[in-house]
Amino acid sequence: MLQIDQATYDAIVAHAKRDHPVEACGMVAGPIGSDRPERLIEMVNAAGSPTFYEYDSTDLLHLYRDLDDRDEEPVVIYHSHSATEAYPSVTDINLAGEPGAHYVLVSTREHGNNEGPVEFRSYRIIDGVVTEEEVTVVGNNAAEESS
Repeated sequence: MLQIDQATYDAIVAHAKRDHPVEACGMVAGPIGSDRPERLIEMVNAAGSPTFYEYDSTDLLHLYRDLDDRDEEPVVIYHSHSATEAYPSVTDINLAGEPGAHYVLVSTREHGNNEGPVEFRSYRIIDGVVTEEEVTVVGNNAAEESS
């Protein structure tokens, strides 16, 4: 199960809507081994494509160095689909290289960058096997939940 705070959920959805019809992409980092998505990192879709995304290799290198420096890892890897459902494509499955990550897909196909709901789904992708998981949206941060 993916547990994500409301502010991060809203920010991912806003990024997907803002970039529509180009696929938005990014990740949410958290402390190594915690499975807690805490720090949203919006990335630029270097492909500028409505049908696939790719990170700029230099940006990705800087990102992973930053994660190492902060003792963080990718907890959520997200991108949007602007014309199809929020389900991993064959390309998405083949590129899924973080077995511990939650792969979030947001479909903006129904409303684009206009007001209206999106399809927000999360998956585990391990060795090419896709398993959908429940998404629970909680208060704005973990401290708020425990008080």
